[in-house]
Amino acid sequence: MKVKDIKGLSTAEMLEKEKEFKEELFNLRFQLATGQLEDTSRIKKVRQSIARIKTVLREQEK
Repeated sequence: MKVKDIKGLSTAEMLEKEKEFKEELFNLRFQLATGQLEDTSRIKKVRQSIARIKTVLREQEK
């Protein structure tokens, strides 16, 4: 998810997206541990999306 897209969301929507990404990250880690994960790069992309959302939320606080 790009920063431009994130900034277009409301605070509640950003928090919801962050929650969804965290759940997806949990599931991806579980798949990795059980050997079922095929696209390992997805973990990095999800972590980056979470970081972007947190960054935009922090910018809005200031």
